[in-house]
Amino acid sequence: MSVSPTGIDERWRSARRVLVVRLDNLGDVLVTTPAIHAVRASLPRARITLLAGPVGAQAARLNPDVDDVIVHRAPWVDPWQELPHDSDRERRAIEAVRAGRFDGAIVFTSFRQSPLPAAYLCYLADIPLRLAASVDGPGSLLTTRHRHPERPMHEVERGLDLVGAVGLATDEIDLVLRVPGDARDRARAWLAGGETRDGYPGGPLVVLHPGCTMPARTYPWQGYAHVVEGLVARLGARVVLTGVAGERDLVAALHGALSPAARAATRPCAGELSFADFCALIEAADLVVTNNTGPMHVAAAVKTPVAALFALTDPPERWGPWRVPHRLLNRDVPCRVCYSRVCPYGHECLRLVAPDEVVDAAAELLQETGAVDGAGRGALPRSVTTDGPRPATLVRAASRGLPR
Repeated sequence: MSVSPTGIDERWRSARRVLVVRLDNLGDVLVTTPAIHAVRASLPRARITLLAGPVGAQAARLNPDVDDVIVHRAPWVDPWQELPHDSDRERRAIEAVRAGRFDGAIVFTSFRQSPLPAAYLCYLADIPLRLAASVDGPGSLLTTRHRHPERPMHEVERGLDLVGAVGLATDEIDLVLRVPGDARDRARAWLAGGETRDGYPGGPLVVLHPGCTMPARTYPWQGYAHVVEGLVARLGARVVLTGVAGERDLVAALHGALSPAARAATRPCAGELSFADFCALIEAADLVVTNNTGPMHVAAAVKTPVAALFALTDPPERWGPWRVPHRLLNRDVPCRVCYSRVCPYGHECLRLVAPDEVVDAAAELLQETGAVDGAGRGALPRSVTTDGPRPATLVRAASRGLPR
C-alpha cells in the first residue's frame, strides 16, 4: 500500500465518489456513522453515497456526512427470508450502483456477516477500489482485505478500524444524527398537545419503546406495563409509548393494561410520527427505555440517557449504547451470546429482570443527569420547551464514555 504524506492510501486519496455500504438495520447504520465521518473528514472533496436497506436509509437522510442514498433490500441480509427470489432486483441494484461511477466502495458488516456478497455487487458495478474486513478468502473481490484485531471491539470501533486500514481517520467518534429544526418544532407541538389532558403530570419525559424485530431481544409487554406504573408512581414521569405502524397493537395492548392513573400520564404513539420527528421526540426526552434495537442507538446518537433491556443473545461489549449514560438490564444465562432471533427458552435473558429493577435504573439515570431530584420527582421540566440537544455538560460527560 502506497501511503500519502497525510497517511491516506494513495489510491483512496484521489477518490471523489465513494460508496459506503451498510445494508442491515437502523442501529447498524447508526453505529457506522463515526466511520462514515472519518471518510468525510479525510476526503473532504469526495461525494459520499450510502447503499442501505429501507430502514437504515432513514438514518442516512439525517446524516450531514452523506450526500446521497441508494436503497436496496439485499437477500443476504434477509433474516426472516421474506424477500422473493428476484434476480432482476439484484440486477437493478447493480445498475443503480454502476450509474454512480464510484471510485471506491467500503463495505461495512457486523462481525458475523460476510462482506463478499456486497463486494461482488460492487465488483459487478465496476467500482475499482473495494475495501472490507474479511475472514473468508475474497480472491480479487477486494482490493484491500482488512483483518480486525482478535479482541472484543464495539461495532463503532470495528468501523473506524476498517477505514483506518487505508488511512481514513477522525477524532470525532460520536454517532452522527442531525435532527432538523422543523422536526423539533413538530415534536414540541405534539408533546404540547398531550399536556392539555387532565392528570397529565409535568415530571421527567420518558420514551418507552417496547417493540423489537427480534423476539429473543424483546422484554414482555406485560413487564413494560409494570415499568410504566413504576415510572409514573415513583418518578412522576410523563411516558410516551412509541412504535412503528406495525406495532400499534402492541402499544395499544400495553396502554390498555395500565391503571387509570398511569394511563392518564401515558400517551401512545405508534406510527404517528415521521422518523425525523421520532428522533426529535427522543432528543427531547429525559430518558429512553427500550430493548436492544434501533431506538437505543438513536438515543445514543442524540445523547439521551438510555435504560436498555439488553438480552445477552448478542455481546453488549459489541452492541451496547455508545458514549451515552446508560444501564444494561439482563440476566446472565449459560446460553449467552447465542445470536438467536427467537429464544427457545421463552425470553430467558430478559423475563427474569423485574420491572422494579428497570424503574430503579431509570431513577438512577434521571438523578445522575438532573432530570429528577433526590426524592425521585421531576426537577427539570425542560423536555417540551427544548430548542436543541441536551446541555453541553452532559454531552461532554457522555463523550468520555461515562458510565460505560
